[in-house]
Amino acid sequence: MYVARCSEVGTVSQGSTIDEAIANLKEATELYLEEFPLEESKHPILTTFEVA
Repeated sequence: MYVARCSEVGTVSQGSTIDEAIANLKEATELYLEEFPLEESKHPILTTFEVA
């Protein structure tokens, strides 16, 4: 299993492949942001991940 995390908003998800973990994280983050929208800022949202 792979774990994906969006540290900007604190969402976490997992999947059996890297692509699945990222897709699940995207869905989890979208659902989170629908409920708790981010305040507008001038800073970009960054994403990072490691591949073994």
